[in-house]
Amino acid sequence: MPQRFIIPTPTPGPFLLGPDSHRQPGVPEGTVTKHEWRSEIFPGTVRPYWIYVPAQYTPDHPANVMVFQDGAAYANVAGSIYPKESGEIRAPVVFDNLIHQGKLPVTIGIFIEPGRYPLGSDGKDPVSQRGVEYDTISDQYARFLLEEMLPAVGANYRLTTDPNGRGICGASSGGICAFTVAWQRPDAFRKVLSHVGSFADHRGGYIYPSLIRKTPPKPLRVFLQAGSNDLDISAGHWPLCNLDMAAALNFAGYDYRLEYGDGPHDKYHGGAIFPESLCWLWR
Repeated sequence: MPQRFIIPTPTPGPFLLGPDSHRQPGVPEGTVTKHEWRSEIFPGTVRPYWIYVPAQYTPDHPANVMVFQDGAAYANVAGSIYPKESGEIRAPVVFDNLIHQGKLPVTIGIFIEPGRYPLGSDGKDPVSQRGVEYDTISDQYARFLLEEMLPAVGANYRLTTDPNGRGICGASSGGICAFTVAWQRPDAFRKVLSHVGSFADHRGGYIYPSLIRKTPPKPLRVFLQAGSNDLDISAGHWPLCNLDMAAALNFAGYDYRLEYGDGPHDKYHGGAIFPESLCWLWR
């Protein structure tokens, strides 16, 4: 039985990006291309997505895969997607550096935005399906990835089918979505990275700690980043929700790690430790 879970003292900020989150001389740069997808599993929705392919990729060997919810924020580098922002995560830069150093296997990144219903004839803005897709506790988003997105990317790149070579990441509702995908389909995804995950009562996510404790352990590796000054709203207390998740994973004997800082509901802490998080997940 694992040792009793002890609530950690929050690590104080500020949380700053380290050298692996910046361009380094002599490091080959991968490519990032933008695409669009019309889903049948989420009927009527349209979404942009970006594919990162490392310079070291060749079709001779299947590449590992990492999927990101709210993909634009994770793929943004020096205003490449958001013109006025340099990005809190800079995943393509981190991937370039870690792959070059041999700390991360050759990995293709798939950065997916939530689906939207296109602009209607009434002139209203497109309606985001983010909450429905990310917070719903079902296998629907996992099926969306496995039946639509991975085959679409796999049509042009050789991707691994080994679940130990597939990771999934997200923040807030995207964080609980990442866990839901792996929980529902551990035969397909086994590495989870959650930043300030919304394990609260949006669409029933508060039930996970109980499920984890009562269900035989699944072959997952889970990295949780949380902040003591995160949200405290009607849906729940985010710091406590993440601590409850960590305690449940500890109780059930999972391979997990919790990084608990004093930050709010943002990606700055997650971005600062993103390189370290990847190294831990893919060790």
